[in-house]
Amino acid sequence: MLTIYGSDLSGPCNKVRFVANDLGFNYEYRRMNLRDGEQKQEWFLKINPIGKVPAIDDNGFCLFESGAICKYMCDQKGSSLYPKDLKQRATVEQWTDFVNLHMAANMMKVVYNRVFAPLRHLPVNQESIDEGLKFLAQYFPVIEARLAKNKFIVGNALTLADMTLLAALDPVEMAQVGLEKYPKLTAWRQGLKSQTFYTQCHKEYGESLKQAAPR
Repeated sequence: MLTIYGSDLSGPCNKVRFVANDLGFNYEYRRMNLRDGEQKQEWFLKINPIGKVPAIDDNGFCLFESGAICKYMCDQKGSSLYPKDLKQRATVEQWTDFVNLHMAANMMKVVYNRVFAPLRHLPVNQESIDEGLKFLAQYFPVIEARLAKNKFIVGNALTLADMTLLAALDPVEMAQVGLEKYPKLTAWRQGLKSQTFYTQCHKEYGESLKQAAPR
């Protein structure tokens, strides 16, 4: 059986679960205790020598890095999330890279400093928040324009680009990142959050955070 090692608070981990759910994989989800350093234990380093999540063990075949895992799962199922056609696949890769490099990276600056740093009683870097918000304000309109033309980011079919952005934006409420200026993006997000692949993972990102918060 496929085993997914992850954390409920990790966007890349949730992306892997979104994809696995959408593709109908029967898998075991193993929540790793990152606070206690379970991901650095010898047994897990045999699965991922970097000591990070997500990672998978597919009947002895181990793989890490969320993008590689998602593509592997899609190719196993022959899924249109990651199409076979060379040009279509390249377009999906293009927008997935855009989301990872420009959207997710800057979103994480805000999420870390507004959510995780206070949770862990660590210093907050306001400059990093400001920088993240500045770049997000540049890139949100790009996605809004795409969704004004298409049902999904690449076209009229759901792809890995959508899954990647959905996972990256999961903490927007917790991080107080407003999407009010972007009605197409807001509607796209709400539509995907109602899908079974999402609700099988969680109802809301904030639920996972509340469960992880110290009492």
